Amino acid sequence: MTRLKSHTERHLIDRIGWLRAAVLGANDGIVSTASLIVGVAAASADKGPVLVAGLAGLVAGAMSMAAGEYVSVSSQSDTESADVARERSELASNVEFERHELAEIYVGRGLDEDLALKVADQLMAKDALGAHMRDELGLSEFTTARPIQAALTSAATFTSGAAVPLLAVLVLPSAFVIAGVVGVSLALLGGLGALGAKAGGAGLMRPTLRVLIWGAIAMAITAGVGRLFGAVV
Repeated sequence: MTRLKSHTERHLIDRIGWLRAAVLGANDGIVSTASLIVGVAAASADKGPVLVAGLAGLVAGAMSMAAGEYVSVSSQSDTESADVARERSELASNVEFERHELAEIYVGRGLDEDLALKVADQLMAKDALGAHMRDELGLSEFTTARPIQAALTSAATFTSGAAVPLLAVLVLPSAFVIAGVVGVSLALLGGLGALGAKAGGAGLMRPTLRVLIWGAIAMAITAGVGRLFGAVV
């Protein structure tokens, strides 16, 4: 037991709260801003409109990501809070029913009924609400919704991702803007896909190909739209 207490084990699930928002924000920043730049550059050879469109896309996208993440994760948090409040009320009004409900969960996991009741009794004696949150509702400190963390992470990573194609426009000659932005963005998307996969403990190939393919499709479509409307104008 002493060895177990002294051994601190970290699991990849610890990262789920910020990792999802970070990967989503950075990917969206790269793909949406690069696509916008490529579309405008395909319609106009002048760097001015391209830079303005890219900067506007960065600011609007970062604010949109922050607001969207905050609203969606807040909705999840509200639902979790409502479930916890309901569970607290049920424990106060009918603790015996909740005891058997928890025991049935453990029976479903393979314990016999007597042992399941003993486990339920011991866990509820220490922290009845915590036991039901974890085993009945599936809530834990690692998966609990954190709206502000998600909003700030998404906004920051979107801005970081969007800044790369925007910087490429600044340093590249006008004739190479489209090719340069596409190349830099795809390289960054591939690296980000591999990094996200590594941080999440997944294999590298599938996540990397996934972001590369969808990024390339998005930029190709917007380039086609920009070329079409640029020719019409």
